[in-house]
Amino acid sequence: MTKETTNTITNSDKYSDNSEKQSSSIMVPIDDLDSISEENQDTVDELAMELATIQQSAKRIAIIGSRNLPITHQQLIETLTTALVRQGNTIITSGGSSGTNAAAIRGAMKSNPDKLKVILPQTIGQQPSDVQDQLIGVPNIVEHSDRAMMTLADASRVCNREIIDDCNQLICFLSHTSKTLHKAVEYAEEGYKVITVFYLD
Repeated sequence: MTKETTNTITNSDKYSDNSEKQSSSIMVPIDDLDSISEENQDTVDELAMELATIQQSAKRIAIIGSRNLPITHQQLIETLTTALVRQGNTIITSGGSSGTNAAAIRGAMKSNPDKLKVILPQTIGQQPSDVQDQLIGVPNIVEHSDRAMMTLADASRVCNREIIDDCNQLICFLSHTSKTLHKAVEYAEEGYKVITVFYLD
C-alpha cells in the first residue's frame, strides 16, 4: 500500500456508512520561498535602478557605434540626438570623421552645444584633420595625452568604458561582427546601465 502525503484515510472512515470526503492539504515550502527571494534580490535592484533612470527628466546618454554607416542612418542618428538634447539630455560620445559619433556630434551641436561632451581616445592632435575640424566649437572636449602611445584600437576600448561610466543610458549602433562595440555593451550591462542596441545587419 503506497503512502499518501495529501490525504489520510483511517479504518473507521473506510467502513463508516456516512463517510465524508477528506480535504486535501497543500505543503508550502517556506524555506524555498526565502531562498528564491534572496536569489532575485540583485534582479529586483537592477530593475529598480533602470526604472529610476528611465523616469529621470534629464539623463546623460552615451551614443557610440560603427563608423561604417550609410548616410540615411547617419541622418536618423543626427535627428535622434537633436531631439534628445531638446528634451534636456546631455549627450556623451567620442570623435569621428563619419558614422555614429560624427552624426551624434552634429545633432547635439544643432540643438545645444553645452549639452554635448566629447571624450577622445587620445588627443585632438592625434585625430585626423576632418575630425579636428568637426570639433571646432565643441565646448566640452576631454583629451587623454596619457594614451598617446597606445594603439588607436586599445585607446578606443578604454575610451568607450570611460564614456559608459559617465552615462545613465547607452545607445549603440553596431553590427553583429563589431567586437569592440559588443564588449562595450557587455561592460554597460555589468554597470546596470539602460541599454538600447540597434543592429545594422
